[in-house]
Amino acid sequence: MNTVFFAIVAVAFLFAGLRQLAGGPYPEQSAPIEEVSRAIVESAGGAVELAIGLIGVMTLFLGLMKVAEKGGLLNVISRLLRPLMIRLFPEIPPDHPAMGAIILNMSANALGLGNAATPFGIRAMQELDKLNTRKGTATNAMALFLAINTSSITLLPTGVIALRASAGSADPAGILPTTLFATMCSTAVGILAARLYQRFSSVGPDEGAPLPPAETDDQYSTADDPGQTGEQEEVSADASEGYPMWVSLSALFGVLIIIPLAVIYGEVISPWIIPGLVVGFLAYGLIRRVRVYEVFVEGAKEGFQVAVRIIPYLVAILVAVGMFRASGALETMVGLLGPWTSSIGLPADALPMAILRPLSGSGAYGVLASIINDPSIGPDSYVGYLVSTLQGSTETTFYVLAVYFGAVQVRRIRHTMAAALTADVAGIMFAVLACTMFLS
Repeated sequence: MNTVFFAIVAVAFLFAGLRQLAGGPYPEQSAPIEEVSRAIVESAGGAVELAIGLIGVMTLFLGLMKVAEKGGLLNVISRLLRPLMIRLFPEIPPDHPAMGAIILNMSANALGLGNAATPFGIRAMQELDKLNTRKGTATNAMALFLAINTSSITLLPTGVIALRASAGSADPAGILPTTLFATMCSTAVGILAARLYQRFSSVGPDEGAPLPPAETDDQYSTADDPGQTGEQEEVSADASEGYPMWVSLSALFGVLIIIPLAVIYGEVISPWIIPGLVVGFLAYGLIRRVRVYEVFVEGAKEGFQVAVRIIPYLVAILVAVGMFRASGALETMVGLLGPWTSSIGLPADALPMAILRPLSGSGAYGVLASIINDPSIGPDSYVGYLVSTLQGSTETTFYVLAVYFGAVQVRRIRHTMAAALTADVAGIMFAVLACTMFLS
């Protein structure tokens, strides 16, 4: 991460400096170095504003997650998906809280809930860090989780559907099949890449005092969090057994039913998702006789602390991205690559979206809005479908790495970035393929 951060900043500075030395005039804009200076200040302020905006979302969903955890919902979900998860994450005990948090994060991403997935992901990283014997160094499970997170299967890209509807699309939910295809393929590539790259990524020397080896199966439930002693004891002993296969397959079939319903009723369903989650979690807690208010507040307290902790990491990555855009390096890259990418189905009009999506979520969202609202392109053209699919099927990789690793103070990320970027490239390629197939 150190190398990437410095490389982005250095390239932006050198590019802007060369443009400045080449001389003006600079019509309708300031000099390149002045633009970069302005971008640094604005990006730093924007990072803090973003973190403040996340406080409410994190507080809400961490509180709801605590209710679900107290009520045993994480145990139920973990058992439901255990046949798949134990194969993906053999390092994690099947009934560990990290398993439930990972599944909830994936579920939120699948429903296109955006920032709602972040608290679950951060909680998953915190629980994974409890199993980490080398503090400050990413484990294989962390790398695989983030590779999946940056490319996770999306069943309902609610935000993109809403934006397409506001742009006057005749079929706002028409990107569902292309998004599902692209994310399924990119997730598979991300998993394979993480598994492959970990063979060539040494763990290296300990960067902190190693934790003692686990002596009992329930060590993680008490050793790392004395304040929650007994909380994990509520997880039933039979969680490690999992549900019968037919139960898991029935649940999977139920999820698959969502796809045609989302295609037909996407606009109607999307506004109900977040309110439904809030009511559903609280209702489940009441049914399980959880004191939902007290437990919600207990979990919500963690939201503020986590949001404050990630501010420095957000400032660093957003300032670097802001400099890269303001320097003109991004625009020049598009101009150079556009003729080549157009021949493989990625037009120059869509290239800024493909480049910017891993770097800046808000920047990519703004590019998407400008493209599909352009009268010469529109939301229902090939380019409109492609950029919509890219927004719905890829994640802001550098943001995810900065926030999730920052939450657990991981500095040595090993092969995580390589696996995540491989999944991003695969997502772009399969988005092009999907739009070509479905729109031909």
